[in-house]
Amino acid sequence: MSPAKPPVTEVSPPSSAARQRILLTAHDLFYRDGIRATGVDRVIAESGVTKVTFYRHFPSKNDLILAFLAHRHALWMAWFDDALIRHGNTIAAVVPAFREWASDPGYRGCAFINSVGEMAQALPEVVAVSRQHKHEVVERIGALLAPGPNRAADAQVMGLALDGAVLRAQFDQHPDAAVAALQHAVERLTST
Repeated sequence: MSPAKPPVTEVSPPSSAARQRILLTAHDLFYRDGIRATGVDRVIAESGVTKVTFYRHFPSKNDLILAFLAHRHALWMAWFDDALIRHGNTIAAVVPAFREWASDPGYRGCAFINSVGEMAQALPEVVAVSRQHKHEVVERIGALLAPGPNRAADAQVMGLALDGAVLRAQFDQHPDAAVAALQHAVERLTST
């Protein structure tokens, strides 16, 4: 399955089929088209549920947005862990993992960065959720680095480089320059 749409695995407690359909539909629409551009009526129509069913599971669009981000986090982290392992589970693995994700035709950048850009003012909880996601990504990157006094700072640098590559690939609509820059960052980090 494509990294832009991480593999669907059970990542939360079992819930109703209707709730899952709503969440998966919102996930696809929010990531592809944006949160503000996707209305509740469209999610309801495309998930095949009634308004009553939708609002029973998600009392507001804000509730759905936060559920989308929690779902996206779990899916993306599972994909990232798997990609890092498949590519050698070293700091160098960040580059081919990123290339894999950014080369997918459905790639729209980071759902968390995009969500903060769209929703930070209207729904401040998005910032906290996104900050936590980025923290966990940096922790995972840090686990790839050799122990030492600069490990945490180096993980932050790589997290920032990855975010920059994500944005660059999103704007360029082709990942080559972003991949090359990320590769350079990894080489600089590992040569010191």
